[in-house]
Amino acid sequence: MFDGQGDMSDEAQGGRVFFSNVRRSLEEEDEIRLVSVGVDIGSSTSHLVFSRLVLERLDNRYVVSKREVFHESDVLLTPYADDMTIDARKLGAFIDLQYEAAGIDPASIDTGALILTGVAVRRSNARAIGDLFAAQAGKFVSVSAGDGLETTLAAFGSGAAARSIRDKTRIMNIDIGGGTSKIAVCERGEVVDMTAIDVGARIVSFDHDGRVLRVEEAGRRFAQECGFALELGGTITDDQRRAMVERMADRLFETISQPSLSQGASALLRLEPLKNERRPDSVTFSGGVSEYVYGLQTKGFGDLGPRLARAMMKRVEDWGVPLGKPDQGIRATVVGASQYTVQVSGSTIFVAPLETLPLRNVPVVAPDLPLDAEDLDVGAIADAVRAALRRLDLHEGEQAVALCYRWRGSAMFRRLDDLCNGIIQGLSKHLANGFPLVLVGDGDIGGLVGIHVREERKLPNAVVSIDGIELKEFDFIDIGAMLETSGAVPVVIKSLVFPTTAALGRVEAAIA
Repeated sequence: MFDGQGDMSDEAQGGRVFFSNVRRSLEEEDEIRLVSVGVDIGSSTSHLVFSRLVLERLDNRYVVSKREVFHESDVLLTPYADDMTIDARKLGAFIDLQYEAAGIDPASIDTGALILTGVAVRRSNARAIGDLFAAQAGKFVSVSAGDGLETTLAAFGSGAAARSIRDKTRIMNIDIGGGTSKIAVCERGEVVDMTAIDVGARIVSFDHDGRVLRVEEAGRRFAQECGFALELGGTITDDQRRAMVERMADRLFETISQPSLSQGASALLRLEPLKNERRPDSVTFSGGVSEYVYGLQTKGFGDLGPRLARAMMKRVEDWGVPLGKPDQGIRATVVGASQYTVQVSGSTIFVAPLETLPLRNVPVVAPDLPLDAEDLDVGAIADAVRAALRRLDLHEGEQAVALCYRWRGSAMFRRLDDLCNGIIQGLSKHLANGFPLVLVGDGDIGGLVGIHVREERKLPNAVVSIDGIELKEFDFIDIGAMLETSGAVPVVIKSLVFPTTAALGRVEAAIA
């Protein structure tokens, strides 16, 4: 049961699974309506999006059939205190005001996503921001987005991934924010290449009198390359600003277009460079600077945004690649969340020790495991797990993850052993830090896999192995305590639902 406080109890009323804070039985409803909020707090700007989600029954599960944005908040320049940490008091006042403007009581929110990027993910900032949403912690998925995940979120949120399916084209999305630019190349609905670079509109910002108010290390680097210095409280000429922006645009354009980079561009990269094997069929822009690219904003905010937009538009035009329009610009990474339930068998699960449960908001990793062959490659399985972790910025092993696998072929001892060995190697950092091994399969071998890990591989970590449900990347899973009457465990899977690709996101709450 999912009770009014967002927690799952150890018993189900009447043998049914109840959803959210309205205590409805999903067994009796064909349609569920939810109110969701997406909160995006970044280095430069912060904003909220309020949505209504409609979930419809499809066979024995619920899928998101409609996502309607009914209120978009103002965009706030993220406030900072004198010590350059985020001013949580001012941020909290802004959030309260946006709930009021939307006509929404925070207590009436069913679910949501809190996205932290840039300096917002730093420990002191994240803790203060988390306190603002403490009363709703059970309802929210919280994502600290590093460069890889933020790039992926922008690609999906802007609609580039979906459009690459619809138009059968190769689309490059360039998300230019305040501190960095994230570039994703999309084909067939997937991000096939990505990178990030220290080029952004607010790597230097100015007060009303034109004095330097804030400057990032990248800003100092660009200024130095152009032959001048940036100092807090100092001023620069219009020609110096223009030269700096042109150099920034040169570096960014080099990054998106060239197969090999200069030393200057390479030094700015935050991820591996793009392969740039062939040009995209079209380019879209998202992030704050996209508001100027598409003429949605003309007002300046004391930064380099308008100039940088013009410089990049000129380079893309000269490149000869058509400019497309995104479905979302500055709000590309703001996402909603949804939930639905489905009952599956509890006879093929393994949990040891039982005190491992409950688990809350565990991010899902869905590697493409090579499981087709009769003889499994342990090294290839481990590499696939590591690649998936890196893609979602979970490779440092700093939190538990739930690994989703799709079993194929026979469940012979040798094949199970190779699977378990490869997964353990791929998750070595997480397991070394003492986190439980959480495995979720879509078949019916969860019990066998769990027993094998514990008895044959002698893994000392706690093990939770369940099956019969499907997961994907961008999902987060809650697993409740085992029900004494059935030996099953309640499972809630929370999915990030992008504004224009609602059908791609869904959540299952399951009795596993």
